[in-house]
Formats: sequence, C-alpha cells, structure tokens
Amino acid sequence: MTTTKGLEGVVATQSSISSIINDQLTYVGYKIDDLAENSSFEEVVYLLWNQKLPNKSELDAFTAELATNMELPEPIIDHLRSYDLSSVHPMAALRTAISLLGLHDSEADVMEEKVNKQKAIRIQAQTSTIVAAFGRIRQGKDPIKPKKDYGYAKNFLYMLNGEDPKDIEIEAINKALVLHADHELNASTFTARVCVATLSDIYSGVTAAVGALKGPLHGGANEGVMKMLTEIGEEENAIPYIDEKFKNKEKVMGMGHRVYENGDPRAKHLRRMSKELTKITGEDKWYNMSLKIEEYIKEQKGLPANVDFYSASVYHSLGIDHDLFTPLFSVSRMSGWLAHILEQYDNNRLIRPRAEYVGPESPEYVSIEKR
Repeated sequence: MTTTKGLEGVVATQSSISSIINDQLTYVGYKIDDLAENSSFEEVVYLLWNQKLPNKSELDAFTAELATNMELPEPIIDHLRSYDLSSVHPMAALRTAISLLGLHDSEADVMEEKVNKQKAIRIQAQTSTIVAAFGRIRQGKDPIKPKKDYGYAKNFLYMLNGEDPKDIEIEAINKALVLHADHELNASTFTARVCVATLSDIYSGVTAAVGALKGPLHGGANEGVMKMLTEIGEEENAIPYIDEKFKNKEKVMGMGHRVYENGDPRAKHLRRMSKELTKITGEDKWYNMSLKIEEYIKEQKGLPANVDFYSASVYHSLGIDHDLFTPLFSVSRMSGWLAHILEQYDNNRLIRPRAEYVGPESPEYVSIEKR
C-alpha cells in the first residue's frame, strides 16, 4: 500500500458532475466562465442534478418549485429562536437546523430515486431560508417569508434584509452561488459521499457535509479574508501587513489553491463584482486593498487569489454579516452536495479505504499486576 497524506492526487471515484482539468473548472462539461456570465443559479442546480441544461419551460417549473418549497416548518423557526444567540456559531446553527429538517420530513428515510429528488428540492430551497432566518433572529428581528414569484438569489437577499435588492446585488449573489455550486471531490463533498455510501439518508449526508465545511481549512477562508482587510484598515497599511505575515510565516487567507497551478478561474468574476459593488457603496478601499494584496503576493510568492479572496468584499458590500459568509457558501454548495449524493445512490459502493499502520510492532502483553 502507498500512503498519500490528505489523499492528494488520489482518484477515489468517477463522476459526471464537475471536473478540474488543466486549471479549467466545468459543470457537466460546461465551462464555469460561460455559466457565471450567462446562467441563473437555478439553471446550474438543474444542470448538476439532471446532467443537462433546462429549456425555458423546464427552468420556469424548476424555479417555481424551489420558490414554493422555501418556507420553513414553524418548529425549525422556533428552534432557531431557542439558540444562545450570543455564542452559537452560525455554521453550527445551520448544521443542526439541516439535521432537524429531516425530523419534519415524513419521507426522510424513503430511498426511491423520485422521492430523493423531491427531498433535494426541499433541502436546497430551505437552506437559504435557514441562513436568512438565523441572520435576522439574532438581530432581534422576525424572519421574513420568501416570495413565490422571486428567484433564488433575490429571495435570499429579500429574506435576509427585508427589502427588495437592487439588480446589481441580485447579480452578485447569483454569480457567487453559481461559482461555488460544485468543485469536484472537495472535503465536504467527499464527506457527503462517504456518509450516504452506507445508504444513510440524504439529510445525514448533507448534515455531514455542513460539518466538514465548518472547518476553517475548507469553508472559512472568505471570512478570514474580511477579518484581514478589517485589521489592515487602510490601503497604505496593506503591504506592511502582508510583509509582517511573511516574516512570521503566517498563512494569508484566500491566496492560492491546491488544485489550481495557474490560478482559480472563478476569482476574476468576483473581482469584477467587488470593483463594482465597493464603488457603489463608496467603500472602494476594500477592492483597492484586495487588488494591491493580490498583486503583491503573486509577485512575491507566485500565488494568485482564489474565489474566496474577492467574495469577502462582495458579501461585505451587500451588508452580509461576516460570520454568515460560510453559511452562504453552504447555500450554494448544497446544490453540489445533493448532486453527488444522488450520483452516489445511483451507483453505490461502500467507501472503505485502508490505513497504513505505523504504530508499535508486536509488543509483549504484560498482565495488569506487572505493569
């Protein structure tokens, strides 16, 4: 057996959902650039789950189905209100609420393909509502019910902020959702597939995935970027701050990516949105600071920005609380997790790797009296 730490470079399964080949990310073969510039998030979800882009009637029906299923069962709202809002981590709140959804679904343990597809729609629809409701409840506000005639991105911003978002804001969230929807066999997706490969239910699979995304080495980079930008404060402090990071051998969040040698293809789309949004809000220092840091680190270390780097200033400009950045990532990635879960069910084999033993060899057993 050959041990590969972190399973880096190990091909664990075959999938037709997404690919990363020669620094190009595709969903079902479609280039991420084309999807980010032209598609709604609903189109991308349909693509990931059905292996084809929808026609207009299929998209209209799917969009309406998602909107219709967004409203949460009242016990979920009551449960969110019961949290210690002064200390609970938003990802812990989301993880628990997603699991609780399964207790309010009479079909949670039904494993038929058609039923699992319907559960996927409910989970995808309600995840955004959970994040928005939690965001409002901890501010002492009542949750806002979704509107059935609003698209997914518009509904999320409406439920979070309580007012109709501007077109540029809808575009920004839609683009971010599309860009984060899937990313091949990343840590949380692999976790979901391992879980349901035991033929556990779909709610267990996505709950496990949320738990994996909660870790700061996977889902928390954009929150870390915004924390860094806030600490820097002003543009003239950016380079000295980064130099200090270099000096102390500290990681700069949002830079570089394990699977991309020449840069994350998703980053440029949110770079443009950051430039537009920070200009509108009158806080273009966030974009200017980010650009200065990206160019400096690329020059000094050869590391370009990844998708998380500019999503930070985009979300900040939309008025989203910084610790909701990773839950928003979950809202998008839920579509990919569900696609992979459905694919795993369709051609399942229990995932059971081996470990290389490196412990003591053949120690002599000594009775308890002689130890």
